[in-house]
Order: sequence, then structure tokens, then C-alpha cells
Amino acid sequence: MYVAVKGGETAILNSYALLAEQRRGDSALPELTVAQIQAQLKLAVDRVMNEGSVFDPELAALAIKQASGDLVEAIFLLRAYRATLPRLGTTLPLHTERMQLDRRISATFKDLPGGQVLGPTYDYTQRLLDFTLLAQEGAQAQPSIAPARAVPEEQASAVTPRVVDLLNHERLIERCPLPPGDPAPVDLTREPLRFPAARATRLQNLARGDEGFLLAMAYSTQRGYSHSHPFVGEVRLGSVALEVVPEELGFAISIGDIEITECEMVNQFAGSKAVPPQFTRGYGLAFGHSERKAMAMSLVDRSLRAAELGEPIESPAQMQEFVLSHSDSLEASGFVQHLKLPHYVDFQAELDLIRKMRVVAEVNL
Repeated sequence: MYVAVKGGETAILNSYALLAEQRRGDSALPELTVAQIQAQLKLAVDRVMNEGSVFDPELAALAIKQASGDLVEAIFLLRAYRATLPRLGTTLPLHTERMQLDRRISATFKDLPGGQVLGPTYDYTQRLLDFTLLAQEGAQAQPSIAPARAVPEEQASAVTPRVVDLLNHERLIERCPLPPGDPAPVDLTREPLRFPAARATRLQNLARGDEGFLLAMAYSTQRGYSHSHPFVGEVRLGSVALEVVPEELGFAISIGDIEITECEMVNQFAGSKAVPPQFTRGYGLAFGHSERKAMAMSLVDRSLRAAELGEPIESPAQMQEFVLSHSDSLEASGFVQHLKLPHYVDFQAELDLIRKMRVVAEVNL
């Protein structure tokens, strides 16, 4: 079936050279460096880290350069490299309430303990091309904002209460206590996905799922294909400490900070005979500055909880097997693009069958 490909080894090698030439582009222009991609294409780097399941901005930037900006291909490269890495240990759960905030907004309460922080966002920008960026190329960038004031260390490390805590005090939102024994979640990189999947497994799947697919699923829930009218309880962007407990020490130590985006969605729920009317939750967390991903993830997470909340499962975003089986960009891309490979034998068999059927049909006319 693949004789033609194997026989064209010279053509394949030439294709590699053409790909490298295409990646380099006009040699009269300076080559784009990995450091530039990492520093200036931050949102693309963050997406590749999320779906590649590796928090390493430099490697994600390298993958973007190698893939000529094709983010799905870059995710594939990073995921493949991830498979070669040793597993050194497991970190403790992140304490996101201790996050050093760069951005924190809520659409449910105007005044929050700890305040709202606008931070970097496209929410209030005009969607117009900024031609001054063309004029600035090659020029030294000038700061356009006043330098930030130093934040006292005790304030930077202070605990910022969650928005849902305000609803918790009145028992107006569901509580999510840890299950007895708090069993370790399934590792989807080592074990196959099985249905029905626990929420921890679903969240793991969504965290590395294709952003475009999750966005479409989340959008469908807002257009009535679900029963979970959402409000953004809180979106946080900032750095949080990553902790492990080495066996030789027996206590937690910080091994560094990572930047994350966290979203908690507040959703409507009518209640039941056993449960009074209350809000429910959807949750999303992503590497880097990835608000759209975290928000879409939280909307889909809430939709996938339909069965446990006693809601009818009527929409695609509520169906575990549909969402979780089709969310991975690598699997989707591979399955679609494999159609480019030779299928000569399969097609000839179907072509021969069609010809025979036509002969029979003509005889019967």
C-alpha cells in the first residue's frame, strides 16, 4: 500500500529541504529566534504548552518555530517530546488562592475582597489594525505606561478569597467536598480513557483539549444546547508556587512558580426535592495567559456534569463520549490528515465494486 512512498525516498528528502526553506523565508530578513517567539508570541506559546501538556515556554517556542507557526503541528512536536521525558514525581495541589495576581475579574460581584485587577486584556481594545506597529519595526520600544509600584512582599503573598466563597457563606452554591480517601486521578497519558469518566479525568482531558473544539462546545451551551446559564464568578491570572514532597524530606518544598489562568463559572440549577435551589460550578485551569481556554473549559465541565446533577442529556456538550473522544487536536489532526496517505488498494477495490454494480444495474434496466 505504501510502496510509492517508500520508493520516493529522494522526493521525501527534497521535501524536507523545501520545508526548511519555507520555514526560513526570505533570507534577506533576520531569522526569527526562539527567544523572540517566547517573548513576543506569548499567547501562542501558552496554547502550545497547554495542549502539549508541558510547561516549558522555551520548548513551546522552539516547536512553533520548527512548525512554521502551525500551532497544531507544534503541539504534536511538544507532545511527542513529552513522551520521552522521565516521570520524576507528583506535585501537590496548587493553592490558587495564594496566587500572585496579574489579573482578577468577576462578572458577578462589582466589589470584591482584594479588589478587581484589570491587568493585560484585549477586552477593551478596538478591533482595528494598528499600523503604528509597522512603523515601529526595528525601533526601540518605548514604555507607554507608568512603571508599576512595588508591592509589599506580605501583600503579594496574601490569600485572596474566592468569589464563590461569598456564595458559600449563604449556602447558595454547591459544595464540592473531597471524596473519602481522595483517590489519585487517572493519568490519561498512561491509561486509556474509559467511560463513564470521573470529573478529575474529564478535567484532565479538557485541559489538553483543542481550544477551538472546546470553544465551539462552550458556545453551543450558550445557544441553548444545555441547561446551565453561566456567569463568570472569577477569572484569575498570575503565578502560583509549585510544591513537591521529596521522600527523603517528608515535607513540602517549592520548586518554582508557574503562570496559570483559572476560571470558576457560576451556573444556574433549579434544585430538587432533596437539594434546595442553588448555583452549581464549572471549573477551568490552563497554563499561561489562556482565558478563552479556561472559560471554555469551565463551561464544558459544567455541561458534562448533567448526569450527576440529574439533568436530561440532550445536547452534544453534555455527552461525555462525544466531547472527550473528539477533543484532542493530535488525534483529530492525525485521523483527518492520514487521508493524504496512499489508499490505492482500498480505492481500487471500491472502484471495482462500483463498476460491477453499474453493470448489474444496466442489465436490469
